[in-house]
Amino acid sequence: MDDNLSHTQHELPESSTSHPSNPIPEEPSSIPEFEISPIASEKSPSTASHSPVFPDSRSDSDYPSTPGTDAQVAEAIKKLELEPTAAIDFTRPRHKRGASTTLIVEDEEDVRNITGEASSGVKLIEKVCCNGGCCNLEDLEVDPFISSAHVVPPENDAFRSLHLKLGNLSLDGQLTKVVDVPPPTVSFVPLDSAQASATTASASTIPPPFVTPHPPYEVFSARIHSARELTNPGAEKRTYHFDLDVTDYPDEGGNVDFVVGGAIGVCAPNPPEMVDELFYLLGVDVSVQDELVTLKTTEGRWPTIWGDEQSRELTTTRRELVTWCSDLQSVPPTKPLLRLLAEHATDENERKILMCLSSAQGQAAFCDLRTGRHITVNQLLNAFPSSKPPLEHLLSTLQQLMPRFYSLSNDPHDSHVEDGQVKCRLIEVAVSVHETLDWRGVMRTGVASGYLERLAKQVQNAGTTPEGLNVTVPIFRGLMANPLAREFVSDGPMLLIGAGVGISPFRGFVQRRLKHANCANKVWVLQGIRDSNLDELYNGEWGSDEEQVKTVVQSRSGQGKYVQEEVRNQADLVWFIINSLDGRVFVCGSSRGMGEGVESALVDVAREKGRLNQEQAEAFWLQKKDGGQYITETW
Repeated sequence: MDDNLSHTQHELPESSTSHPSNPIPEEPSSIPEFEISPIASEKSPSTASHSPVFPDSRSDSDYPSTPGTDAQVAEAIKKLELEPTAAIDFTRPRHKRGASTTLIVEDEEDVRNITGEASSGVKLIEKVCCNGGCCNLEDLEVDPFISSAHVVPPENDAFRSLHLKLGNLSLDGQLTKVVDVPPPTVSFVPLDSAQASATTASASTIPPPFVTPHPPYEVFSARIHSARELTNPGAEKRTYHFDLDVTDYPDEGGNVDFVVGGAIGVCAPNPPEMVDELFYLLGVDVSVQDELVTLKTTEGRWPTIWGDEQSRELTTTRRELVTWCSDLQSVPPTKPLLRLLAEHATDENERKILMCLSSAQGQAAFCDLRTGRHITVNQLLNAFPSSKPPLEHLLSTLQQLMPRFYSLSNDPHDSHVEDGQVKCRLIEVAVSVHETLDWRGVMRTGVASGYLERLAKQVQNAGTTPEGLNVTVPIFRGLMANPLAREFVSDGPMLLIGAGVGISPFRGFVQRRLKHANCANKVWVLQGIRDSNLDELYNGEWGSDEEQVKTVVQSRSGQGKYVQEEVRNQADLVWFIINSLDGRVFVCGSSRGMGEGVESALVDVAREKGRLNQEQAEAFWLQKKDGGQYITETW
């Protein structure tokens, strides 16, 4: 690499959100992360019917079986099925959901241990997703001597798409344990004319300077050097490749640089049309949407990402805050948000429904709401059109819009060379576009993947060079503690197992190895795809040893195999690598299906080749993981 492009390394400064031994900023503790992790029990046979856990739409073949239920748990479940006020619709198909419910019990004794019940009575287990749980479910008290009007649900498609079952909810029905209205922590103060004329807002393509994911360093605008689609028409997911120019990325000091297997954080904005719709639904006047104001907060990190917990006073605009700082579509509805909407609903029916969802009587329906189809803030406002909370109070309640992370798909120590001369330093990433069907019946993309796809099309359709177009992506360097980067070594045999876009960081591994030696007999890649004619990423871009290094496994074409099946077929190779000096097995991709399947296949290999029982084989791979020889990066 040209000396002008090298980075001087200094000691990394400490801050309240980072440390030299772990340079990635820490996730705020106030934003919990949950995942679905059902437990398949050996001592309890799989049973049919219904479970306290609400699974997504995966088929029986790829969803782990749930433990059996005893009579008392079954009775509690039956109560939920018969409960008219907050009943869960067990009949309609579930939609895929990233974060929902964790199964934390297997029998009656586990329930008593968790709930603290000393008696034999069994309460419904607490759901992590709703911060209260269906153990808080209470019946609606109906007085047969008082005539009461049933709630009339709103007549609009947004509300119908929520699939709420209200049962006997009436306008004067008693609700208990209703959550409090969340306190306002945000306020706007207009600037005087002198301040306003001396201050300019950030451009819409650049996040405001107070969005600092890695304090004290600001987000870097990386120019897109080139962008192309890696998949062909007909692929189940569209995947794009980006070359990003980081020649002028600032030196952050310490042993921090872009590394093989590392990643970047992308600060993606909410789509402009979504921001405009939110303003319209809240009745925010056009004249103030882009007006400079002083933002005052009383507590918390918002609107920064990983800043300190403190009050703040910043100059910004309402549009800037909604665009870059508040998540409008990724976080499931919370009770404080629903309670805020109820507080400002002028229609009595809408208010009652929202109050019910914020109460003990609406607990099960609230759980169902959170674990069903993705719901956006705008969808809720369309579903309950009489509710128009003040923007500043809504911003006080919404979650921070967090960055999305993408693994590097090249060796970042390389430079881009044209006509024999170093031109710039590039990093490369691959991005798969995530789509879900929204309540209007159209496909909605993920926050970051949709944003990056729009930029890619802008570059592709511009009819000019990317240099002339100057399209940029707001990024920051991070994840030095990423296991792929931490455990990569320049020698020793490696088996790289990936599916879909999970294969992209391994391309950088192979490129790095090619600099030092022939990859043959040193690196093996197992790439799982659906169809090589549609979605084989980076075909022909792995170097001169590609045919010797890489095995492609197609699930929808050819022999119709999954990558985990090839792991079993390559048992001798797997066993040789994991027992070699500096041998490593890397797995990257979706944890659903591929990640779980590969882990099961590796256990089978250990049982066969090591003559171990199931428990010993699982302990073997756990030991290899603790020793840094078995590395997984799944999502």
